[in-house]
Amino acid sequence: MGEPFVYAIGLRTRFRGIDVREGMLLRGDAGWGEFSPFLEYDDATALPWLRAAYEAAYLGWPEPRRTSIPVNVTVPACSPERAHEIVLASNGCRTAKVKVAERGQLLAEDEARLEAVRDALGPDGLLRIDANGGWSVEEAIARIPVLDRAAGGLEYVEQPSPAVEDLAAVRRKVTVPIAADESIRRAEDPYRVRDLDAADIAVLKVQPLGGVRACLRIAEDIGLPVVVSSALETSVGIAAGLALAGALPELTHACGLATVQLLAGDVAVTPLLPVAGSLPVAGVEVNVAALRTQVASADRASYWRSRWSAVSALDPGLVRAVRQDHSS
Repeated sequence: MGEPFVYAIGLRTRFRGIDVREGMLLRGDAGWGEFSPFLEYDDATALPWLRAAYEAAYLGWPEPRRTSIPVNVTVPACSPERAHEIVLASNGCRTAKVKVAERGQLLAEDEARLEAVRDALGPDGLLRIDANGGWSVEEAIARIPVLDRAAGGLEYVEQPSPAVEDLAAVRRKVTVPIAADESIRRAEDPYRVRDLDAADIAVLKVQPLGGVRACLRIAEDIGLPVVVSSALETSVGIAAGLALAGALPELTHACGLATVQLLAGDVAVTPLLPVAGSLPVAGVEVNVAALRTQVASADRASYWRSRWSAVSALDPGLVRAVRQDHSS
Protein backbone atom coordinates (compact mmCIF):
# COMPACT_ATOMS: atom_id res chain seq x y z
CA MET A 1 0.00 0.00 0.00
CA GLY A 2 1.67 3.17 -1.22
CA GLU A 3 2.13 6.36 0.72
CA PRO A 4 -0.54 8.97 -0.19
CA PHE A 5 0.42 12.18 -1.97
CA VAL A 6 -0.75 15.52 -0.58
CA TYR A 7 -1.81 18.15 -3.13
CA ALA A 8 -2.72 21.85 -2.98
CA ILE A 9 -4.22 23.55 -6.06
CA GLY A 10 -5.52 27.09 -6.31
CA LEU A 11 -9.02 27.94 -7.49
CA ARG A 12 -9.73 30.27 -10.38
CA THR A 13 -12.68 31.77 -8.48
CA ARG A 14 -13.31 31.65 -4.73
CA PHE A 15 -15.68 28.72 -4.07
CA ARG A 16 -17.25 27.47 -0.84
CA GLY A 17 -15.23 30.16 0.94
CA ILE A 18 -11.86 28.73 -0.11
CA ASP A 19 -9.15 29.78 -2.55
CA VAL A 20 -7.06 26.59 -2.46
CA ARG A 21 -8.27 22.98 -2.76
CA GLU A 22 -6.30 20.45 -0.74
CA GLY A 23 -6.46 16.70 -0.42
CA MET A 24 -4.65 13.40 -0.79
CA LEU A 25 -4.24 10.88 -3.60
CA LEU A 26 -3.68 7.16 -3.07
CA ARG A 27 -2.40 4.74 -5.70
CA GLY A 28 -3.42 1.08 -5.55
CA ASP A 29 -3.71 -1.94 -7.82
CA ALA A 30 -6.96 -0.72 -9.40
CA GLY A 31 -5.89 2.89 -9.95
CA TRP A 32 -5.96 6.18 -8.07
CA GLY A 33 -8.28 7.25 -5.27
CA GLU A 34 -8.86 10.71 -3.81
CA PHE A 35 -9.42 11.69 -0.17
CA SER A 36 -10.38 15.35 0.05
CA PRO A 37 -12.99 16.06 2.74
CA PHE A 38 -13.52 19.75 3.36
CA LEU A 39 -11.60 21.18 6.28
CA GLU A 40 -14.66 21.87 8.43
CA TYR A 41 -15.73 18.20 8.38
CA ASP A 42 -14.93 16.15 11.47
CA ASP A 43 -13.27 12.74 11.27
CA ALA A 44 -16.53 10.78 11.37
CA THR A 45 -17.93 12.84 8.49
CA ALA A 46 -14.70 12.28 6.57
CA LEU A 47 -14.75 8.48 6.96
CA PRO A 48 -16.93 7.80 3.87
CA TRP A 49 -14.48 9.91 1.85
CA LEU A 50 -11.68 7.54 2.92
CA ARG A 51 -13.76 4.48 1.99
CA ALA A 52 -14.36 5.98 -1.46
CA ALA A 53 -10.60 6.50 -1.90
CA TYR A 54 -9.86 2.87 -1.03
CA GLU A 55 -12.62 1.61 -3.33
CA ALA A 56 -11.17 3.54 -6.28
CA ALA A 57 -7.57 2.55 -5.54
CA TYR A 58 -8.07 -1.13 -4.71
CA LEU A 59 -11.47 -2.37 -5.91
CA GLY A 60 -12.16 -0.37 -9.03
CA TRP A 61 -15.69 0.26 -10.25
CA PRO A 62 -18.63 -1.65 -11.77
CA GLU A 63 -18.92 -2.02 -15.53
CA PRO A 64 -20.40 1.10 -17.16
CA ARG A 65 -23.71 1.17 -19.04
CA ARG A 66 -22.68 4.26 -21.01
CA THR A 67 -19.38 5.78 -22.07
CA SER A 68 -20.19 9.52 -22.13
CA ILE A 69 -21.86 11.72 -19.52
CA PRO A 70 -23.51 15.10 -20.25
CA VAL A 71 -22.40 17.65 -17.66
CA ASN A 72 -23.37 21.08 -16.40
CA VAL A 73 -21.09 24.07 -16.02
CA THR A 74 -20.89 25.23 -12.39
CA VAL A 75 -21.11 28.97 -11.76
CA PRO A 76 -19.96 30.22 -8.32
CA ALA A 77 -21.62 33.14 -6.51
CA CYS A 78 -19.64 35.60 -8.62
CA SER A 79 -20.36 38.78 -10.59
CA PRO A 80 -22.71 38.62 -13.60
CA GLU A 81 -19.79 39.40 -15.88
CA ARG A 82 -17.71 36.53 -14.50
CA ALA A 83 -20.72 34.18 -14.63
CA HIS A 84 -21.23 35.00 -18.30
CA GLU A 85 -17.55 34.29 -19.02
CA ILE A 86 -17.63 30.94 -17.20
CA VAL A 87 -20.60 29.70 -19.23
CA LEU A 88 -19.10 30.79 -22.54
CA ALA A 89 -15.85 29.01 -21.66
CA SER A 90 -17.58 25.75 -20.65
CA ASN A 91 -16.76 23.81 -23.83
CA GLY A 92 -20.31 23.27 -24.96
CA CYS A 93 -22.20 22.65 -21.73
CA ARG A 94 -25.92 23.18 -22.33
CA THR A 95 -26.83 23.08 -18.64
CA ALA A 96 -25.61 25.51 -15.96
CA LYS A 97 -25.76 25.18 -12.18
CA VAL A 98 -25.59 28.56 -10.48
CA LYS A 99 -24.80 29.12 -6.82
CA VAL A 100 -27.26 31.40 -5.02
CA ALA A 101 -28.05 32.38 -1.41
CA GLU A 102 -24.40 33.20 -0.70
CA ARG A 103 -23.96 34.71 2.73
CA GLY A 104 -23.70 38.49 2.49
CA GLN A 105 -25.20 38.72 -0.99
CA LEU A 106 -28.59 40.13 -1.96
CA LEU A 107 -31.40 38.50 -3.91
CA ALA A 108 -30.85 41.12 -6.61
CA GLU A 109 -27.30 39.81 -7.08
CA ASP A 110 -28.64 36.29 -7.60
CA GLU A 111 -31.13 37.62 -10.14
CA ALA A 112 -28.42 39.47 -12.07
CA ARG A 113 -26.19 36.38 -12.10
CA LEU A 114 -29.01 34.20 -13.44
CA GLU A 115 -29.88 36.72 -16.14
CA ALA A 116 -26.26 36.76 -17.26
CA VAL A 117 -26.10 32.95 -17.33
CA ARG A 118 -29.33 32.75 -19.33
CA ASP A 119 -27.93 35.25 -21.81
CA ALA A 120 -24.79 33.13 -22.23
CA LEU A 121 -26.69 29.82 -22.46
CA GLY A 122 -29.38 31.02 -24.80
CA PRO A 123 -33.09 30.18 -24.56
CA ASP A 124 -32.68 26.42 -25.06
CA GLY A 125 -30.16 25.76 -22.29
CA LEU A 126 -31.15 24.32 -18.91
CA LEU A 127 -30.50 26.35 -15.76
CA ARG A 128 -30.54 25.00 -12.22
CA ILE A 129 -29.65 26.74 -8.95
CA ASP A 130 -28.04 25.54 -5.73
CA ALA A 131 -28.79 27.35 -2.46
CA ASN A 132 -26.76 24.96 -0.24
CA GLY A 133 -29.50 25.16 2.42
CA GLY A 134 -29.12 28.92 2.68
CA TRP A 135 -32.81 29.86 2.98
CA SER A 136 -35.48 29.40 5.57
CA VAL A 137 -38.70 27.79 4.34
CA GLU A 138 -40.34 31.21 4.07
CA GLU A 139 -37.39 32.69 2.17
CA ALA A 140 -37.28 29.75 -0.22
CA ILE A 141 -41.00 29.96 -0.99
CA ALA A 142 -40.70 33.71 -1.65
CA ARG A 143 -37.44 33.67 -3.61
CA ILE A 144 -37.75 30.63 -5.86
CA PRO A 145 -40.47 32.19 -8.09
CA VAL A 146 -38.40 35.39 -8.38
CA LEU A 147 -35.31 33.48 -9.48
CA ASP A 148 -37.37 31.24 -11.75
CA ARG A 149 -38.44 34.37 -13.64
CA ALA A 150 -34.92 35.81 -13.69
CA ALA A 151 -33.61 32.55 -15.13
CA GLY A 152 -36.27 32.30 -17.79
CA GLY A 153 -37.30 29.00 -16.20
CA LEU A 154 -35.43 26.76 -13.76
CA GLU A 155 -34.80 23.05 -14.24
CA TYR A 156 -34.72 22.59 -10.46
CA VAL A 157 -33.61 24.12 -7.15
CA GLU A 158 -30.99 22.20 -5.21
CA GLN A 159 -31.20 22.11 -1.40
CA PRO A 160 -33.11 25.39 -0.87
CA SER A 161 -33.33 24.83 2.90
CA PRO A 162 -31.24 22.78 5.32
CA ALA A 163 -33.54 20.15 6.85
CA VAL A 164 -35.43 17.37 5.07
CA GLU A 165 -38.65 18.58 6.66
CA ASP A 166 -37.93 22.04 5.21
CA LEU A 167 -37.50 20.59 1.73
CA ALA A 168 -40.84 18.83 2.01
CA ALA A 169 -42.53 22.07 3.10
CA VAL A 170 -40.96 24.07 0.25
CA ARG A 171 -41.79 21.41 -2.32
CA ARG A 172 -45.48 21.61 -1.42
CA LYS A 173 -45.52 25.38 -2.05
CA VAL A 174 -43.50 25.90 -5.26
CA THR A 175 -43.81 24.61 -8.81
CA VAL A 176 -40.08 24.32 -9.54
CA PRO A 177 -38.75 20.78 -8.87
CA ILE A 178 -36.64 20.30 -5.73
CA ALA A 179 -33.34 18.41 -5.58
CA ALA A 180 -31.82 17.08 -2.35
CA ASP A 181 -28.05 17.11 -1.77
CA GLU A 182 -27.02 17.75 1.85
CA SER A 183 -30.26 16.13 3.02
CA ILE A 184 -28.90 12.88 1.57
CA ARG A 185 -25.12 13.02 1.95
CA ARG A 186 -25.00 14.62 5.42
CA ALA A 187 -28.08 12.99 6.94
CA GLU A 188 -28.08 10.12 9.43
CA ASP A 189 -30.88 8.60 7.34
CA PRO A 190 -30.57 9.49 3.63
CA TYR A 191 -33.90 7.81 2.95
CA ARG A 192 -35.95 10.38 4.84
CA VAL A 193 -35.97 12.38 1.62
CA ARG A 194 -37.91 9.52 0.06
CA ASP A 195 -40.06 8.81 3.09
CA LEU A 196 -41.17 12.46 3.46
CA ASP A 197 -41.64 12.92 -0.30
CA ALA A 198 -39.26 15.87 0.05
CA ALA A 199 -37.57 15.97 -3.35
CA ASP A 200 -37.98 15.26 -7.03
CA ILE A 201 -34.29 14.58 -7.69
CA ALA A 202 -31.45 13.03 -5.66
CA VAL A 203 -27.98 14.57 -5.93
CA LEU A 204 -25.34 11.95 -5.14
CA LYS A 205 -21.63 12.57 -4.53
CA VAL A 206 -19.26 9.62 -4.45
CA GLN A 207 -16.78 10.66 -1.76
CA PRO A 208 -19.26 11.91 0.87
CA LEU A 209 -21.40 8.79 0.45
CA GLY A 210 -18.61 6.23 0.67
CA GLY A 211 -17.94 5.18 -2.92
CA VAL A 212 -19.55 4.23 -6.19
CA ARG A 213 -21.14 1.03 -4.92
CA ALA A 214 -22.62 2.76 -1.88
CA CYS A 215 -24.14 5.40 -4.17
CA LEU A 216 -25.61 2.75 -6.46
CA ARG A 217 -27.36 1.16 -3.47
CA ILE A 218 -28.77 4.52 -2.39
CA ALA A 219 -29.93 5.29 -5.92
CA GLU A 220 -31.74 1.98 -6.15
CA ASP A 221 -33.37 2.34 -2.75
CA ILE A 222 -34.31 6.01 -2.93
CA GLY A 223 -36.17 5.63 -6.22
CA LEU A 224 -35.57 9.17 -7.56
CA PRO A 225 -33.85 10.43 -10.71
CA VAL A 226 -30.17 10.95 -9.89
CA VAL A 227 -27.77 13.78 -10.66
CA VAL A 228 -24.16 12.83 -9.91
CA SER A 229 -22.20 15.83 -8.67
CA SER A 230 -18.63 16.54 -7.62
CA ALA A 231 -17.17 17.63 -4.32
CA LEU A 232 -14.73 20.02 -6.04
CA GLU A 233 -12.19 17.29 -6.67
CA THR A 234 -9.26 16.81 -8.99
CA SER A 235 -9.71 14.61 -12.05
CA VAL A 236 -9.09 11.59 -9.80
CA GLY A 237 -12.23 12.25 -7.78
CA ILE A 238 -14.17 13.27 -10.90
CA ALA A 239 -13.36 9.91 -12.48
CA ALA A 240 -15.16 8.22 -9.59
CA GLY A 241 -18.21 10.40 -10.17
CA LEU A 242 -18.16 9.50 -13.85
CA ALA A 243 -17.94 5.81 -12.94
CA LEU A 244 -21.12 6.22 -10.88
CA ALA A 245 -22.93 8.15 -13.62
CA GLY A 246 -21.84 5.51 -16.11
CA ALA A 247 -23.14 2.64 -13.99
CA LEU A 248 -26.58 4.03 -13.11
CA PRO A 249 -29.49 2.15 -14.74
CA GLU A 250 -30.95 5.48 -15.92
CA LEU A 251 -29.48 8.95 -16.31
CA THR A 252 -31.99 11.64 -17.25
CA HIS A 253 -30.17 14.84 -16.19
CA ALA A 254 -26.78 16.36 -16.91
CA CYS A 255 -24.33 15.73 -14.06
CA GLY A 256 -22.38 18.25 -12.00
CA LEU A 257 -18.95 16.84 -12.78
CA ALA A 258 -17.37 19.59 -14.90
CA THR A 259 -15.62 21.24 -11.97
CA VAL A 260 -11.96 20.60 -12.81
CA GLN A 261 -12.13 23.84 -14.78
CA LEU A 262 -12.66 25.68 -11.48
CA LEU A 263 -9.14 24.63 -10.46
CA ALA A 264 -6.05 26.53 -11.55
CA GLY A 265 -4.30 23.20 -12.15
CA ASP A 266 -4.86 19.46 -12.00
CA VAL A 267 -3.04 16.22 -11.24
CA ALA A 268 -3.96 14.24 -14.38
CA VAL A 269 -1.92 13.84 -17.54
CA THR A 270 -5.16 14.61 -19.40
CA PRO A 271 -7.52 16.59 -17.10
CA LEU A 272 -11.19 15.69 -17.25
CA LEU A 273 -12.55 18.77 -19.00
CA PRO A 274 -15.79 18.70 -21.01
CA VAL A 275 -15.80 18.36 -24.78
CA ALA A 276 -19.07 19.31 -26.48
CA GLY A 277 -20.71 19.37 -23.04
CA SER A 278 -19.77 15.80 -22.06
CA LEU A 279 -17.10 13.86 -20.17
CA PRO A 280 -15.90 10.30 -20.87
CA VAL A 281 -16.38 7.45 -18.42
CA ALA A 282 -12.73 6.59 -17.95
CA GLY A 283 -9.98 6.40 -15.39
CA VAL A 284 -7.16 8.93 -15.25
CA GLU A 285 -3.41 8.75 -15.39
CA VAL A 286 -1.83 10.92 -12.72
CA ASN A 287 1.15 13.05 -13.63
CA VAL A 288 3.27 12.20 -10.62
CA ALA A 289 6.05 14.59 -11.63
CA ALA A 290 3.58 17.49 -11.80
CA LEU A 291 1.94 16.36 -8.57
CA ARG A 292 5.25 16.78 -6.78
CA THR A 293 5.23 20.46 -7.77
CA GLN A 294 1.68 21.00 -6.44
CA VAL A 295 2.40 19.79 -2.94
CA ALA A 296 1.10 21.64 0.07
CA SER A 297 3.41 23.40 2.49
CA ALA A 298 5.11 21.27 5.11
CA ASP A 299 2.53 22.32 7.71
CA ARG A 300 -0.41 21.49 5.45
CA ALA A 301 1.12 18.18 4.39
CA SER A 302 1.57 17.29 8.04
CA TYR A 303 -2.06 18.23 8.71
CA TRP A 304 -3.32 15.93 5.96
CA ARG A 305 -1.17 12.99 6.99
CA SER A 306 -2.41 13.37 10.55
CA ARG A 307 -5.97 13.57 9.31
CA TRP A 308 -5.54 10.47 7.17
CA SER A 309 -4.28 8.57 10.23
CA ALA A 310 -7.10 9.82 12.47
CA VAL A 311 -9.83 8.92 9.98
CA SER A 312 -8.22 5.54 9.20
CA ALA A 313 -8.31 4.73 12.91
CA LEU A 314 -12.11 4.89 12.80
CA ASP A 315 -12.21 1.88 10.45
CA PRO A 316 -9.10 -0.23 11.12
CA GLY A 317 -10.71 -3.21 9.40
CA LEU A 318 -10.69 -1.36 6.08
CA VAL A 319 -7.01 -0.53 6.30
CA ARG A 320 -6.10 -4.00 7.59
CA ALA A 321 -7.94 -5.70 4.73
CA VAL A 322 -6.14 -3.59 2.16
CA ARG A 323 -2.77 -4.31 3.75
CA GLN A 324 -3.45 -8.04 3.79
CA ASP A 325 -4.67 -8.16 0.19
CA HIS A 326 -2.03 -5.87 -1.29
CA SER A 327 1.08 -6.42 0.77
CA SER A 328 4.18 -7.19 -1.23
